[in-house]
Amino acid sequence: MLLVRPARAALRSTTSRPLRYIPVRGFATSFSVLEEAKRTPLYDYHLSQGAKMVPFAGWSMPLSYGDVGQITAHNHVRSSAGLFDVSHMLQHSFRGPGAQTFLESLCPSSLSSLTPWSSTLSVLLNETGGIVDDTIISKQASDSEFYVVTNAGRATEDRAYITGKLSEWTGEQVDWETMDGWGLVALQGPTAAEVLQALVSEGDLADLKFGKSGFYKIGRDNVKCHVARGGYTGEDGFEISIPPEYTVQLTKEITANEKVMLIGLGARDSLRLEAGMCLYGHDLDESISPVEAGLTWVIGKDRRIPDSPNPFPGKSRILDEIASGPKKRRVGFEVSGAPAREGCRVLDSTGQQQIGAITSGIPSPTTGKNIAMGYISSGYHKKGTEVLVEIRKKLREAVVRPMPFVPTKYFK
Repeated sequence: MLLVRPARAALRSTTSRPLRYIPVRGFATSFSVLEEAKRTPLYDYHLSQGAKMVPFAGWSMPLSYGDVGQITAHNHVRSSAGLFDVSHMLQHSFRGPGAQTFLESLCPSSLSSLTPWSSTLSVLLNETGGIVDDTIISKQASDSEFYVVTNAGRATEDRAYITGKLSEWTGEQVDWETMDGWGLVALQGPTAAEVLQALVSEGDLADLKFGKSGFYKIGRDNVKCHVARGGYTGEDGFEISIPPEYTVQLTKEITANEKVMLIGLGARDSLRLEAGMCLYGHDLDESISPVEAGLTWVIGKDRRIPDSPNPFPGKSRILDEIASGPKKRRVGFEVSGAPAREGCRVLDSTGQQQIGAITSGIPSPTTGKNIAMGYISSGYHKKGTEVLVEIRKKLREAVVRPMPFVPTKYFK
């Protein structure tokens, strides 16, 4: 039996409205040039805090706030705590006796091995083993309850993908709902736990380890929120899903703490790259497999058995790449002389042969070096391999480096 519940109507604050495109040097490839952009529940609050709003993945999102520069914001997250509005991400609820088996038919992760209130990074796959989207899948109290977050820039594709897969589903009942209008904020940094604990009425966040989640009552009104320990920066932190009517209020309560700074897309990008995190549409796309992307670890051991039940899309290609190695691999680079940006060619040390390309690159505020991420032909992927990167028609020396570039500080 299949039951697909229609999505809840979006709140007025998330409807589409006109927005002028603001070109931003160094981030143009991350922002869509749109005549309209949707607004998160925090749009007016961002404006009240001096945010510079830009279109991103179809949404109007804060790039920065007031005269606070990207490096200052970046360093504040590394030293204290930053709050990010990630309400543009698509939140899903999957429920019913067939929920776990259905999700395993979309991704290669072993969800049956997840204990209640545990999460895993995973990928939705197409039939050729390419990545439709990267996602966080969280099991709740049982195998019949899952909270899933996917990317804003893939919302249209993800809805169509899941709808199509459900239309073909012949297993037990699955109840799928997208949580339109709900807020989602990420509190990240070494003081994040201290800040959030002060607002939690019951429960000790020390019991919530990295990759775990639960429901907590937060703020003066004891609002029940889903809290997951993790994030996109490599720092300790939390992603907090907030009921629509409380999103603004709870955000204000969190940011009332002097240790918390509002953080925009500019610093979010540099933080995630230092942490070796992918950005879909740049470091991942539908042609790239999880093995090529360096995400083989998301493929459960029990899912790698060739004739195991409940196969995932593209399994044949992916198992072949695990056994024989992929033709290319995602790696990190340290670049001399100038920062490498998306699209820059990677050549061998002689400069005669192209062996890869850059997908993301920045001057790293934390390391003081030019770092980048990209794909390189297998055989050149080992750390310490010297290569050349073509930047503005000049060849710059670079070396393959392991990621993350900045050690993670997850609470385990």
